[in-house]
Amino acid sequence: MLCSDIRAKGRFMFLKRLGQNKLQCSGGFACPQILEMITGDYAAAGEDITSEAVGALPPGPGIGPKERIVKIPRAVMIAVRPEIPASL
Repeated sequence: MLCSDIRAKGRFMFLKRLGQNKLQCSGGFACPQILEMITGDYAAAGEDITSEAVGALPPGPGIGPKERIVKIPRAVMIAVRPEIPASL
C-alpha cells in the first residue's frame, strides 16, 4: 500500500510503512516500525539500545561510528515479513 503522501526529507523518501503496526504509540513517539524507502532499502525506527547491546554482540563485524543497534519488537518483524521479498 503506497502512502498517499510520500514523505521527503533531504535525501530520504519513504514509500510506505510495512505491516500493520498494532503497537500503541505514545503521542506520536515510541512507534517501532519498518519503512520501505523509494530506493528499495529499508529503514527501522525503534529503541536505540546501542550502548547496552554493543558489548554483547557476537564475534564478527561490529558497529560503525554512524550505526546504531535498534530494538524492533518481534510483533513488528512478524507483521512485516510477508512484505519483504525473499530475493532480489
